Amino acid sequence: MDLTLVIPAKQEKESLPQVLEELKDYPYKIIVVLEENDIETINAIKNYNIELLFQTGKGYGDALIQGINHVKTDLFCIFNADGSFNPSELGNMIQKITNEKYDVVFASRYEKNCSSDDDTIITLVGNFIFTLLGKIFFKLNITDVLYTYVLGNTKKIRELKLSSKNFVFCVELPIKSNQNNLKITTSKSNERARIDGKKKVNAFTDGFSILIGMIKLFFNKNS
Repeated sequence: MDLTLVIPAKQEKESLPQVLEELKDYPYKIIVVLEENDIETINAIKNYNIELLFQTGKGYGDALIQGINHVKTDLFCIFNADGSFNPSELGNMIQKITNEKYDVVFASRYEKNCSSDDDTIITLVGNFIFTLLGKIFFKLNITDVLYTYVLGNTKKIRELKLSSKNFVFCVELPIKSNQNNLKITTSKSNERARIDGKKKVNAFTDGFSILIGMIKLFFNKNS
């Protein structure tokens, strides 16, 4: 399969080796994007058959943009380093790209028979609000706008010229995909609990940044 998993990692020495161990059973290329001074994570994964890409900037979005720009396969998938994504769900996502001819597939925890072992009441409500805003202001027909378990056509996503360096990337990707008439869909997902239990996202400060980012994307669309 012509697919590369892009794994942004930051201080994931406990969880990332377990994620890579599970991915040994899958025939995909893997790029891990992390800072060069994250020595403990680097040492923890040095025996795995992966490509390391040292992040030159800062932020979650910056790592993903750099990783996607480095992909050499037709397809890429954003894959978490914390164990919350189940690789067994990739098959259905790939099928939607290859057989059903979608350009981007957004996994969703909120379709029927889906779930999240990571959600709190705060993140659940926040995801609901941001997904609703996406539908109202951007006609975005996906059910989980903040979930970055995403598989897509590498070339077409690069052409979007994504620029958000922080967690605003989570909404910039689906919004710009829709604005540029890419064929998008959702795929069922059951999010697992993080291996080390630590969230990198602050529900309030990062949520506020995402809201401001959505406002800017709305007015840029109409400018």
